[in-house]
Amino acid sequence: MATITKRELAIRLTEKLAGKGIEITQQTISEIVQLLIDEITETLAVGDSVVMRKFGAFEVRELKAKLGRNPKNPTATVKIPARAAVKFKPGKELKEKVAATLKIVRERKS
Repeated sequence: MATITKRELAIRLTEKLAGKGIEITQQTISEIVQLLIDEITETLAVGDSVVMRKFGAFEVRELKAKLGRNPKNPTATVKIPARAAVKFKPGKELKEKVAATLKIVRERKS
């Protein structure tokens, strides 16, 4: 499967905007992408949620404390403390588009 980096994302966005007659540099797009990531991070860091219609929602959830196993010594239990974790819930439109790619994903694995 292909992976898209922030730089490649900036290139794609620059090209799509140029196709619409909007001239903007890759550097500016990269800064906008980074600002978006920073803003989402800051919002989640204070415990708030970020909702983007048609895409999905990021929210902070508490993972409760639990007992785990030490991989080096499976007989020994290890206390795993409670912690906050970011969860992403995809929106309806994103779910539908991703669900339609199952055939492509299976072809790439084989």
